[in-house]
Amino acid sequence: MKTFSDRVKIILSVLLVLFMGAMASMRLMKIQVVVDEEIVTASPISEKNAITYTQNLNATRGDIIDLMGKPIIQNKIAYGVVLQKAFFPDDNKEGNQILLDIYKTLKSKSYEIKFDFPISRTQPYKFTGKDKENQELKDKINVNVYATAENCIDAFISDYEISKKYSKDDIWIISAMRYQLMIKDFSLNNDFILAEDVKEDIIVDIKEQSLRLKGINIKESSERKIIQGNILPHEIGTVGPIYAEEYEELSQKGYALNDVVGKSGIEAVMEDTLRGKNGLEEITINNNSVINSKVITPVENGKTIKLTINSKYQRKLQDILENFINNFGNFGRYDLDAQCGAIVVLDAKTGAVRGMATAPTYDLNEYMSDYNKILNADNTPLVNRATDGVYRPGSTFKTITATGGLNEGLVDGGTYFYCGHTMKYYDMEFNCTGYHDYISVTRAITVSCNIYFYELAKQLTIDGLVKYQNLYGLGQHTGIETGDQTGYIASPENYDDMGLTMYSGDVIQSGIGQGEMGLTPIQLACVANTIANDGVRYKPYLIEGIYDSLTGECIQKTEPTINETIKLNYDYVFDYIEDGMIGASLNMPYSYSLSDFGFDVAIKTGTPQTRNLQSQNSLFIGYAPADDPVLAFAGIIEDGEYSKYMIRDIILAYDECYGIERPSDTE
Repeated sequence: MKTFSDRVKIILSVLLVLFMGAMASMRLMKIQVVVDEEIVTASPISEKNAITYTQNLNATRGDIIDLMGKPIIQNKIAYGVVLQKAFFPDDNKEGNQILLDIYKTLKSKSYEIKFDFPISRTQPYKFTGKDKENQELKDKINVNVYATAENCIDAFISDYEISKKYSKDDIWIISAMRYQLMIKDFSLNNDFILAEDVKEDIIVDIKEQSLRLKGINIKESSERKIIQGNILPHEIGTVGPIYAEEYEELSQKGYALNDVVGKSGIEAVMEDTLRGKNGLEEITINNNSVINSKVITPVENGKTIKLTINSKYQRKLQDILENFINNFGNFGRYDLDAQCGAIVVLDAKTGAVRGMATAPTYDLNEYMSDYNKILNADNTPLVNRATDGVYRPGSTFKTITATGGLNEGLVDGGTYFYCGHTMKYYDMEFNCTGYHDYISVTRAITVSCNIYFYELAKQLTIDGLVKYQNLYGLGQHTGIETGDQTGYIASPENYDDMGLTMYSGDVIQSGIGQGEMGLTPIQLACVANTIANDGVRYKPYLIEGIYDSLTGECIQKTEPTINETIKLNYDYVFDYIEDGMIGASLNMPYSYSLSDFGFDVAIKTGTPQTRNLQSQNSLFIGYAPADDPVLAFAGIIEDGEYSKYMIRDIILAYDECYGIERPSDTE
């Protein structure tokens, strides 16, 4: 039986053990957790085999959100399997077995590592890459230029001591993984990512095998998640791995080969803002244990990009376009086959893009999972027709001819030309769609009289037409952040470039938008917006602002930019054009009426022949309300007609999502 003194000694011993354990736990916690720039120091390092190295602390990429704050692209916490050089054995044979074991462990969980190894997996071995890729492999493993694929595998076996007791497939796997480590710059400073966004069962399995799988670790990371893949997929763009040819330049900016980089769209254009800045951590290890770590450079996470688009409106706009195309046969000509089109809607007061639809389109999720399906789909959905489709403007161009004629003083509101359906010009005959008798500019815009604008184009001459095409920004980039096609204007120089000669007849044809010219829908929306603003042409933009990803504070807001102002020689220029466009809006069937909104709408339509003269397109431009414009818009249906039937729904949806103030609202 123990005495009281013995029991006291036991209790004191237990307390001492508990105290020492608590102190050890606290020390371990201090080693593993680094807060901000706090430097964590362990006990003095006296061992000669301690290793100190630096490693990137990856910044979290910024989100892309819509105008209402709803995420389009977002990051989520994910876990990846990485190979760390500091803990990976130097012994080739031991390392080979670990590489093979981790490959098979992941495969048993239905995760297969992807290889950039340009040698066939089956024998006889053959090169499977392009000449450049095959030569890169030979250079990396230092074999001669005439080496065969078999010679390359033999080199891996020799250099890395791969046992011939392994199966042929296992030898190929080890060789492929060794090559991945080469090309991904595997080093103390650069972990090799084996698997991304792994599931819980993989994490558990690898943790259980951690003593055997030396150098294999689980790391937390952020994964780029597509939340709304059908919202502006062309403009949002994608991120992807860094390719060898990019690495030399990007490495100077602090990128590692394991990083991702914006490849297209906003992801690429705003790369520096979205990416943020990686931090740097110094780590000291000894006997496979971290004994010291400190943050040298703190992480700066990427910023959030807010767009000018309301996702709800964008989705509605896409539906309007696709529904029109799908139901075209109900009201279009039987010999036309509408399959493609685009709509652009701008904020008339700023130039901000409020909606931009193109058909056909795609979902970014599908783009990432099955790119070839989209690549090979009918009617090239990878082309954003809103910014990159180039079309003759047809009669929508008459607003530009009218601007030139009125502003140069060639005509005014009381100037009449005679339209008797046909017009002789030299030895050529030109036609109109109607018989309009004596007609003024306003009425000519309303009924789209060709003869009036033939006569006006003659007086304006090609020099005048070129001048006003330039003032409206045609044949130029609009300045939208993600880029667009310039298109081309009707001018002698461009005709020469196309191997054509511009004759007198081409000049007057250009006056009605039927010359050799090509405009994009976003340029046409800018034309409408310039008229809405009495000659002030705003630059269209997609990015509303840049925001702090943690606090939500606005760091930088996009301010409206004026690209051009048409200097008016007469203050009535746009009054006559607008009156004609309002008149054009009244000629609509009841179901598509633009007369019951409580405000006037200004529009101009066009049905130009395509360049091969075998078909026609249908276009429209416009803005509303006419007396105080809020939205400006343009649209096209390829191989179709009656595209103006979409305008009512475009305005109604805009009112629902953004709001349109009516005169009665302010009374």
